[in-house]
Amino acid sequence: MSATPATPAASAASPAPTSEIVTAALTLKPARPERFDLAFTATTQPCPWPKAYGGDLVAQAAAAAMRSVTDGKSLHSAHSCFLRPADVGAEVRYEVEVLRDGRGYSTRQVRGYQHGKVLYVCLANFAAEEPGASFRTEFDEQVPGPEELPSSAEYLADRTGGTMTAESKAYWRGGRGFDLRHVPGPVYLTVDGDRLPHQAVWLRPFDALRPVEGLTDAQRDLAALAYVCDYTVLEPVLRVLGLAWADPGLVTASLDHAMWFHRPAPAADWLLYVQEAVAADAGRGLGTGRFFTRDHRHLATVVQEGMIRTA
Repeated sequence: MSATPATPAASAASPAPTSEIVTAALTLKPARPERFDLAFTATTQPCPWPKAYGGDLVAQAAAAAMRSVTDGKSLHSAHSCFLRPADVGAEVRYEVEVLRDGRGYSTRQVRGYQHGKVLYVCLANFAAEEPGASFRTEFDEQVPGPEELPSSAEYLADRTGGTMTAESKAYWRGGRGFDLRHVPGPVYLTVDGDRLPHQAVWLRPFDALRPVEGLTDAQRDLAALAYVCDYTVLEPVLRVLGLAWADPGLVTASLDHAMWFHRPAPAADWLLYVQEAVAADAGRGLGTGRFFTRDHRHLATVVQEGMIRTA
């Protein structure tokens, strides 16, 4: 059903959005391992969909893997498969297998379990810091800055339509922990802008990320990037197909995911997430994304395939 726009008084009474959902997702509790070398539990965060947000699993598995590496190496890549959907607000058990610890590189396998079944598998790779030559790609200088763009809250304030409910509208406006600003425009209710196979999203936590037990601030920021990457990486595929999130009958799900971390990823300031659709066919779509700082440092690269079904 359509959401009713908030009155000014109701808007004034609404609490300011925060990034707490992100650090809550990253908070793991050590557990007794049942299958491999280490184990942790974590809880998927609230969302208005039948199943949990995929970024919960990506980030929680990354956090579990990072907590198993104690010699200073940094996570440089993670390669994952989503096997089953996870329940919202429910505990996931992450079992970590130590596959290799070398002088320069280490590898971990992380499996996520819920209700006794495997729902997520990740191979995480770590590297020791060493000197080397450097190269980085750039983003288009013509991309408008975040200050020139409406936030999701501003964009959706007076809009209704499609399958958007009051709950999903509130989630898109301020429930995801990050302020997201689209170029050329969002695909919440309609495709705002041309049906092109690319877009960009400026993003920043609503407020300073809170400390996360067991992670350094640098590890927390990296895991936060893994958390937020899944929200919009398939949107260029939707855009080029002329699909919007609130289209009746649209069903999407993450299938597999890869992420490479090229440089430290501070999450305090605006980052630009440059995205492109690579392919779409047979009910699946492949999207890529690259994270940049405002001064053009290329931080990370994402590739994700997802199921895309329409009525």
